[in-house]
Order: sequence, then structure tokens, then C-alpha cells
Amino acid sequence: MAAQRTLLPDGRWHFQHGPMDIVIGASGSAEALELAHTDAWLRFRGILDELVQELALLRLPVRGECPVRGPVARRMWHACQPYKSSFITPMAAVAGAVAQELVSCYAADGITRAWINNGGDIALHLTPSQSVRIGLYADLSRLNMGEILEGVQTDGQFEVASGLPVRGVATSGWRGRSFSLGIADSVTVLARTASEADAAATVIANAVDLRDTRIRRRPAWELKDDCDLGGIPVTVDVPPLEPVLVQQALRAGLKRAQALRAAGLIWSAALVCQNQVVTTGAADALAVENLSADGRGIQVGSVFA
Repeated sequence: MAAQRTLLPDGRWHFQHGPMDIVIGASGSAEALELAHTDAWLRFRGILDELVQELALLRLPVRGECPVRGPVARRMWHACQPYKSSFITPMAAVAGAVAQELVSCYAADGITRAWINNGGDIALHLTPSQSVRIGLYADLSRLNMGEILEGVQTDGQFEVASGLPVRGVATSGWRGRSFSLGIADSVTVLARTASEADAAATVIANAVDLRDTRIRRRPAWELKDDCDLGGIPVTVDVPPLEPVLVQQALRAGLKRAQALRAAGLIWSAALVCQNQVVTTGAADALAVENLSADGRGIQVGSVFA
């Protein structure tokens, strides 16, 4: 199926092509926005074919020198390269890397801010003094069509201002559209770029884990025959666990997140599992307001992870 685009009633654009499902919002002069939207659409139409051409290499574990050529493929590989000591393929950063590629179309005179939301992995463009508020929905299993139609009530929200070194937000977890090795309902990461946030969210979500025979896992290839994870067991069901076990899993994930933050690979992270929440909690990390996995925050606007 060819790439498709739809102008939404509120002025945002929806681009869709294969697995890429993107919502774009931007602010600025009408002329600049028209040019940027056109550039983004033209670039978007070619990305999937570019990635397919190098898909075999992108499904291989990150090792040695970067073997891929395309700009999005190389961005995926380099975002995952810091984690090469464990099993990771460039596909861990694909959604963020695509969003990051498109947001560059909006780095133009006359545009004050823009956000590219690729299934919850978000790339930002912010000029000085600009900011964007992002809502966090911690457990997608609770999301229902009625809520989508009437307005999503987020679990928490945070603001990304232009003065912060954050231009990427990504979320991973076992309930998401991608596979996870851990049991986190969601791990949301803020980082320098969307591709870096995407890779880190995957790694941290994998680390929110524990050994318990009640947790169901299946080889990835049984669920998707062309999956880059091959026979690695991925999480398919997590029953209600004792709070002390949830805390144990979250501590493991938090330890990984704090190590990545100390290494300069992320800015901050929020980890959610079965109504319990932990954050990196550093003094200069972003505060997540109203975050409660078993409650509701106030309704926010156009972007949520």
C-alpha cells in the first residue's frame, strides 16, 4: 500500500505507510508550515523503501562498524551502539529514528515548534522560549475507544522547554506495539534525540524484570516470524504480582536507568509497573506532574507518549 496522508480537523497531519503511523503538529507562519509539511511528506514517502532495502542488516545485532548506509538506518544503528554489550539490533530505535528524520523538515525560519509522534515515540523542534507539554499514559491496556473519542485523560504530564537538552521522548513496555523482555507497563525516556530515547526506553524496559514462573513468555519468532529477536523469549502476559515483587523489578529497571543517565545517554525516565511508579529523580530531571498509574491526571493537549 502506498503512503497516505490526512489533514486532521485541528490542523495536524496524519501520515501512514506500512508500520509507520505518524501525527505531526507544528506552529509558525502559514507559509513556512506549508513548505515544511510538503517537505516532510516528500521525505516520508521514501523512508519505508529505504529501510526495507537494508532490513536484513538492521535485524542483525549491533557489532563492529556500522554496516548500513541510509541516514535513518545509520541513526538507528548509532542510537543502539552504546548497548552493544547486550543483544540489541538497530530495530530498537526505528520509530524514534523515523520521527527524528521528519522533524528536521521543520527546522526552518518561520516555524517556532514542531512535534512528530510516531506511535508514541516523539521528536521535537523547539526554538528559543518555546516549549511543549507531553502527557504520559502509563498503561495502554486501560485505553478504550470511548476515551479516545472523548479525550484521553493522561496519568501524568511534563513540559519540555527549549532550554533543556531534550528533543526526544520514547516509551516502551510489554503492552506496547513492540516486544519487550521485561514486565514494565511503560518506561518513558527523555533524551537528546528521539532515536536515542527509543533505544534507551527499550533497554530500560527490558531491565524491569524478575524471575517468576507466573510470567508468561514465548519465543519472539512464534509471535512474528520475521522478528529481529529470533528465539529470544518475550513477555506475553504478566499476572497481578505481589507489591514487593513489583518493587524488585522496578528497582532493577531504575538501576539501569540511573546508569544510563550517569553516562549521559538519557535525561530522565519514568518507570511504571502495576500501579507503582519510580523516576530517575535527579534534581535536574523533568518532574512528571500528577503521575499515578492507578489514577488520572488532567487532560492535556496534542502530544502524549
